[in-house]
Amino acid sequence: MNTDEAIALVETATAEELFGGTDAHRRYRSLARLVHPDAAGPRGTKAFARLSELWRNRGTIRSERGVYSTATLDHRGDLANLYRVPEGHLKLVRDPACNDLMAREATALRRLAEHGDPRYLPYVPRLVDTFRHKSETSGRPRRGNVIAVSASRLHSLAEVAERRPHGLDPRDAAWMWRRLLVALGLAHRVGVVHGAVLPEHVLIEPDEHGVVLVDWCYSASAPGERIAAIVPRHRDHYPAEVLDRGTPGPYTDLAMAARLMADLMGERAPKALRRFADGCLLASPRQRPDDAWQLLAELDELLHRLYGPRKFRPFTL
Repeated sequence: MNTDEAIALVETATAEELFGGTDAHRRYRSLARLVHPDAAGPRGTKAFARLSELWRNRGTIRSERGVYSTATLDHRGDLANLYRVPEGHLKLVRDPACNDLMAREATALRRLAEHGDPRYLPYVPRLVDTFRHKSETSGRPRRGNVIAVSASRLHSLAEVAERRPHGLDPRDAAWMWRRLLVALGLAHRVGVVHGAVLPEHVLIEPDEHGVVLVDWCYSASAPGERIAAIVPRHRDHYPAEVLDRGTPGPYTDLAMAARLMADLMGERAPKALRRFADGCLLASPRQRPDDAWQLLAELDELLHRLYGPRKFRPFTL
C-alpha cells in the first residue's frame, strides 16, 4: 500500500474496518507511518488526525444510555463475551441468532428489579442498559446487556468444584445452598424461572458468604413460556421437562439447584442431605418441591438437626 492508498483508506474507513482484525496494533503502526505528515507532507495532516481519532475510539459501542468499550475482554460465556466496563460488564452476544436469549435476560432482570423484594436484589445482577448494536462490518445487529453485581471477588461453583475435587464440606455447602434458594425464591415470587442453575452461573463471595445467580438468558418470564435453549455440555443436569420442551416452573430450578449442591458435596454429603436432594430430583415435576421459601425452611430444619444452631463458618478457596 502506498501513501495515496493509505490516505484514501483512512479518510473513508470506519474504526472497525481498520482495526477489527487480530493484528490491530500492526495495522495502526503501518498506516501511521504512511500518513504521518513527516512522510506524506501537509496532505497527511488530516488523515493522520483521523487515524488517531479512529484508534482512540476503536471498540467503542454507543447506546442511547451510554458509551461502552470492548477493549477489556473479561470472560467468554456460553453465548456472549463479557467486557469489563466501569458500570460492571458489557455482555455482547457473539452470534446474532442468540439475540432473543439476551432479550430474555433483560426482561427477567427488569422484572426482578421492578417487582422483586429489595432485600434480596443483591442475589441477582442489576440491568444497567440493554440495546442492539449494529456491526459496521457485518451489518448484523447484536444485542448487548450491561449488568452489574454488588459483590466483589466472586468465584463460580465450577471453580469451587475444581478446587475441592474430593467433595465440599456439607457445612460449607449449606450456606451456598441456602442463599441460592433465596435467589430462586426472589425470582419465583415474581414469576421468573431461571432455567439454567449450573455451576458456572452460581457465583459466591467467600469472605462474606455472598451468592449471586447470573446468566438469566435461559429464563422464562411469561406463563407457559418454555426454556428456549440449554447449555449442551450440561445436558444431564436438566430435568425432563426442559429436555422434552415441557412447561418449566419453580420445581425446575429447585431440582437443578439440588443436583448442583449434591454434586458439589459428592460422597461427603450425609445420607439425610442426600435424601433431601433426591426428593427434589424426582422424575415427575408434580412430586417435587415447588416453593423455594418452604424448601429453605425445611433445609434449615434438617441442618439444625445435623449441625445444631447456625453459626458463621469461614470459607476460603
